[in-house]
Parts: sequence; C-alpha cells; structure tokens
Amino acid sequence: MSTDDVPTLRPRADDEGRDTRPPRGDAPWASVTACPNGPLLVRGDVEILLADGRPAPRRRRTVALCRCGASAIKPYCDGSHKVVGFRTDDEPRTADDAAPDSPSPAPGQEPDGRGLRSA
Repeated sequence: MSTDDVPTLRPRADDEGRDTRPPRGDAPWASVTACPNGPLLVRGDVEILLADGRPAPRRRRTVALCRCGASAIKPYCDGSHKVVGFRTDDEPRTADDAAPDSPSPAPGQEPDGRGLRSA
C-alpha cells in the first residue's frame, strides 16, 4: 500500500470549521485499534480524508480501514486480507496458519495453481 492510499484522520468539524471533539479530560473521543492480521478499527467521531483531501463517505461510528491494500472498497476493509494472507507480524507463516478454506494436499499430492489438489 503506498502512502497515497493511506487515509488521514482528523477531528470532525461543524459547518464553521470548529473542532467538535469533547474538551480534554472527558472520555476519549476516538480510538484506533490495530487488529492482528487485519484492518484498523476506527471508533468515534472522526472524519476520514482520502488522499485527495475529500472526506470518505461514512455511515457508522465504527469502521474498519484496510491495511493490506487488497480491498475493493478502499479505504475500508472488505475482508480481502484473509484471502491474500495478510500478516502484521514478522513471524514466518506455518502450515497451521493456512486459510481454513484452502484444502491441504494429501501425502504425495501437490496443490495446483488454483488451490486444488492434483491427483
């Protein structure tokens, strides 16, 4: 994912450009949580800006932002990270980490390019 694809977060503003965050000392107005091997969950009243500065359409207070770069609905997550095997750690992938819908080859069989076992 290039830096041009990374959305910018900023506090929501009213029609006159005033910051609408609660005063300091109150409960947190927003949070960002990095999901292991998945998206960033953004909770709270923030505006998400696209690379060109336009606000991203948003219908919920909690949204998932794509980190893998494979989503068809960027900047939002569509679950593609599961399909592409996106990892957020530096540990090597093991056989135990295989996607649940990926068939494991039987002994003596190799998977073909489509994820199917060859006889």
